[in-house]
Amino acid sequence: MHEFELIRKYFSPLSLDNKSSLNLNDDVFFDKTNKLAVSVDTYVEGVHFINFKKPDLVIKKILRSSISDLICKGIYPKFYFISGSGDRKSFSKTNLKKISNSLKQEQKKYSINIGGGDTVYSRKLSFTITSIGFSKKIIYRNKAKIGDDIYVTGNLGDSYIGLKVLKKSIKMNKRLGNYFKKKYYYTDLNIKFIRKLLSLANTSIDISDGLFTDLDKLINKQKLSYKLYLKDVPISQNLKRLIDLKLIKKINCISKGDDYQILFTAKPSKSNIIKKIGKTLGVKISKIGKICSPSYASEIIDEKKAKIIPKNKGYYHTF
Repeated sequence: MHEFELIRKYFSPLSLDNKSSLNLNDDVFFDKTNKLAVSVDTYVEGVHFINFKKPDLVIKKILRSSISDLICKGIYPKFYFISGSGDRKSFSKTNLKKISNSLKQEQKKYSINIGGGDTVYSRKLSFTITSIGFSKKIIYRNKAKIGDDIYVTGNLGDSYIGLKVLKKSIKMNKRLGNYFKKKYYYTDLNIKFIRKLLSLANTSIDISDGLFTDLDKLINKQKLSYKLYLKDVPISQNLKRLIDLKLIKKINCISKGDDYQILFTAKPSKSNIIKKIGKTLGVKISKIGKICSPSYASEIIDEKKAKIIPKNKGYYHTF
């Protein structure tokens, strides 16, 4: 059973009397009356981060991935609560100082503040972060319209390659390796795009589990399909170089997740203004496909205009 089946079967029924929970099928809890948005994420060593050799970078990575749930909904994060379980080695004085310094830097960068948390002794290292923001409205999932353009911010795939470099499962020169390792730890969040996103997007999600998986989740309660063009999915010049060298295939990079970019749909009439806003704000925004009628099957079209089926659409926790 994968995580979403588990939620649907055992926990979604518990939320039916609470509209704010959004049937446990969105990125956040949103209490419209009190303008309160909350997201919760757990991170486990060996699952969500490779190891704890660089505690300062791991903390930055997981905090950014947590607040991205709010950002993709058009909400500025305001507070976070962090709980950690670990042993004396993980929570040594040296590591705790590095963790504290990193959190201080992130608080300044994103104008957020710690609200509390908890610490527990355990042989298994994990963190849980609760992020809180306030907004009059948010961008929900499952609000796409037939004919909507599909957009994504930033570049996809760099973090996955960074993980492969850290695992030593791909070889490249030191400069390229350092670039991808940095992208693994330092998630690029487009926080300055938040307010504009609210007025542009019909529906949105952040890419945590992979482009195709998260696109499916974005419209999973709607009878819709999509057409996605692989050539239009944005990647960095450094990743393009690896693809040109045939070290990896593009479709495999963009489907692995851990990108935390914003995936959203918008009316075709907003295409020019989205392009203009992206240029003004310095945010890379790429049109990568179209929302289609349910009478058509969803399609991924490659550079040769052929339909392709990815071997792995993304990441799922299975139980």
